[in-house]
Amino acid sequence: MEPSEIPGHNNKPPLHNLEVVKIQAWWRGTLVRQTLLHAALSVTVIQHWWRQVLATRLERRRRKALETFAQKEWAAVRLQSWVRMWRIRLRYCRLLHAVRIIQAHWRCHNCTSRGFINGHYRVMANQLHLELEMVLGSEPCFVSECIPLPIKQ
Repeated sequence: MEPSEIPGHNNKPPLHNLEVVKIQAWWRGTLVRQTLLHAALSVTVIQHWWRQVLATRLERRRRKALETFAQKEWAAVRLQSWVRMWRIRLRYCRLLHAVRIIQAHWRCHNCTSRGFINGHYRVMANQLHLELEMVLGSEPCFVSECIPLPIKQ
């Protein structure tokens, strides 16, 4: 049964019910404000978490880019050093071959009537040390020479 159907009930609320309605309205307002505050705090927590996730992703992306850059630079430096090493080794091998040809020529050369040449060499990192002793006639001649090798540092 609705209140309007109850006998002796009029549609106008009694005077003391107005205070009850005010208390109920205050209570509903308090509940609504509390719900809105809870929702705002939840939104703040979610936004903070999402910003942290985005910052973590950005940091990962930056780190990956830095690692890729460092790896490419390291590979380029290593490749350049290999090429420089190969060129230096090639030059060293050519010099060594030339020295062996000269040594073989002088070892087999018959200099008994004119004298003899004796000597040795050392190849250092960037120099060729050459020491020769030549006897041509009565007095010996000593030659000691340091020849710089044109190697870029």
